Amino acid sequence: MCELFGISASAPFIPAQAMRTFRLRGGQSADNPDGWGIAYREGASFRLIKAPEAAAGSALFEALCATVRASLILAHVRKANYPPVNTLTNTHPFLSECCGKQWAFAHNGLVPEVVALELAREHPVCRPGGQTDSEYAFCHLLGYIAQRFEAVQSPGSAAWLQSFATVSELVAAHGKFNFLMSDGEHLIAYGHDRLHYLERHGGEQPETDWPEDTAMVATQPLDDDAGWRAFARGELRLYRLGALVGRILTDPGSAAHRDRAAAPALP
Repeated sequence: MCELFGISASAPFIPAQAMRTFRLRGGQSADNPDGWGIAYREGASFRLIKAPEAAAGSALFEALCATVRASLILAHVRKANYPPVNTLTNTHPFLSECCGKQWAFAHNGLVPEVVALELAREHPVCRPGGQTDSEYAFCHLLGYIAQRFEAVQSPGSAAWLQSFATVSELVAAHGKFNFLMSDGEHLIAYGHDRLHYLERHGGEQPETDWPEDTAMVATQPLDDDAGWRAFARGELRLYRLGALVGRILTDPGSAAHRDRAAAPALP
């Protein structure tokens, strides 16, 4: 059911081996053959490259493994479920503008109820170009950002993070909601039930060309490094320049109970 990969680092670099391992998750070492995409920070905006094909057989993806140099990367390999349609517009990651920033998003899981909730919004911040519940969930999160904390321009504040954790928890209560998201400065990672992280800091890198601080997030560990750790259920982690700058635990199970007791739960 799809896999995620993200990097936040203190300086641009080429994570070639990690990218190659992740590429094989797209149809060879894991059953995610229905599309791949990479969004990485290039200058003042994201560059997005994706294709509705198996990553493991993609010559373009293989070439990108050796050439993408960035300090912020979001990547995704897709197993088509909602809908089971393999098209470019349904391929992650997705990009959109909100509150003066360009945002990137990729998702693992299923939250189909969010589609109707977002379609019912009178003044949406964005409308999906594709049909996936993932892109509707992305627009739903952006709508919440625009409505609740537009004045706060950066996710770096504790109040912003707490509010964002709340809406992430509420969306997760409607299904499975593991995601990576970025405003171009921060890497936001939410592990509903299936996410891992690896953090490396000065002097710990076996590769001499890795930056001083690096954080990698993936659905499953990409190698045998003992430093990989599983997210706690409902954990939200916020990285900037390879360093953890915020962490909150949510409880999607309790949110689901509240939602059943008092609808509508989602803002």
